[in-house]
Amino acid sequence: MRASFSAIALLVALLLVPRAALAADEPEAFARVVVDSAEMRSGPGVSYRVVYTAQRGETLAIDGRQGGGFWLRILLPDGRVAYALGDEVQTFAVSAGEPDAPSRPGLFATPPLEGARAGLAIVGGLLSIPIADNSTRGFGYIEARPSIVVHRTVTLDGWIGDALTADGAQILYGGGATINFAPSWAVCPFLGIGGGGLAVRPNADSFVLKRQDLYVARAGGGILMALRGRILVRLEVTNLTLFDAESFKNAQTYSGGFGVYF
Repeated sequence: MRASFSAIALLVALLLVPRAALAADEPEAFARVVVDSAEMRSGPGVSYRVVYTAQRGETLAIDGRQGGGFWLRILLPDGRVAYALGDEVQTFAVSAGEPDAPSRPGLFATPPLEGARAGLAIVGGLLSIPIADNSTRGFGYIEARPSIVVHRTVTLDGWIGDALTADGAQILYGGGATINFAPSWAVCPFLGIGGGGLAVRPNADSFVLKRQDLYVARAGGGILMALRGRILVRLEVTNLTLFDAESFKNAQTYSGGFGVYF
């Protein structure tokens, strides 16, 4: 019986190995831009909107399915599907093992900051903040961050967040700017600064919170990790300086979440 199983396993291996080798050697199709700039559109026609502009010499992977007419269905660097006019590109095929062979988009991509106009991120985490007895306590925290993209290296941001507690509401709000230091990297570090306010509205029976309206100066940083489809993973740590005419204290947020640019 053991000999029979060994023979079957050997036969399966012999059948599969040639197919795997053939798949590995199968050439992949690419398109190289041969004009000064080529507009990649959301559909196979000039009536569709431009979603990306490729420069001369840029190489893009062909999706494997033909578009309508003389349009090629291609994959953008961030993994989205677009269409290129056949007159503006030159198609070619290479095997994966060839030297300097171009690569197809993977799980990670460059952050979609080039050409974007706005964005939105939803993050959650921890708000560490002094409470009524001046001790520091951590609360669950969720925040929305809309953005306007001024340049791929600079965005103008707003934020509104709330600490998740049964003792009342702690609403953090404001705006500022973010500097992206490596907007062409799949993992992009950033720093942000801004200002706003904190409104604390405790429940009537709460001994943890006290009613306050404080000014906020905010500074922090983190990383953007770009995935296919213009989806971003955002990880961030910020320091909050809370103050009014009579008090001065610090708080921190530790957050992570997802965002998109469009």
